[in-house]
Amino acid sequence: MSAQARLEAPAVEGGAPTTPARQRPRADYDLVVIGASLGGVAALRHLLAQLPAEFPAALAIVQHRRPDADSPLQQLLGAVSLLPVREPRDRERLEPGVVYLAPAGYHLLVEAGWLSLSVEGPVSWARPSIDVLFESAADAYRRRLVAVLLTGSSEDGAAGVAAVARRGGLTVVEDPASAHSPVSPAAALARTKVRHVLPLQEIGGLLSGMVKIGAGP
Repeated sequence: MSAQARLEAPAVEGGAPTTPARQRPRADYDLVVIGASLGGVAALRHLLAQLPAEFPAALAIVQHRRPDADSPLQQLLGAVSLLPVREPRDRERLEPGVVYLAPAGYHLLVEAGWLSLSVEGPVSWARPSIDVLFESAADAYRRRLVAVLLTGSSEDGAAGVAAVARRGGLTVVEDPASAHSPVSPAAALARTKVRHVLPLQEIGGLLSGMVKIGAGP
């Protein structure tokens, strides 16, 4: 993605406040990236509702939606999440315990400690693209990254999961048998070996298990 194509997204009114300055448990991972398409809103609500308020890693989400989408996705996810949910601005610093949602019409990219936005062309017919998020995060965080691919009706995300696996990150794919649309999970499983293949109901528990209660700062 070229720097020229990166634009600052408009500020989101009523966004969640900055994470309180309190000690969080230590995690084995610094960032969790999540991708979803068809059926993803319900799946994301279910997943975020399972995460504790002390979740120590940042989360970045791509949910496929139209560039002109005017749906209250941030509010829908924030209503069930104990973690703040917000749409980031370009060059926004990542904070632990915050959920960052790709704005409609923007690719969401990860750099070490930062998020960037891009309006370059669609990738796998999507903008935001799951592959763009996963691949950039894999380059930046390698073994400190978790990638979760949920329900979807395209192959977007399959290449991203493979990139995370190559760089030593932890890969989690929703069991196609439990997914609203099995195409995305099945494409990822056909492309690379995945560490965890789980029904949606078990993925939140897996992520929550990364919290190290009583660990040092």
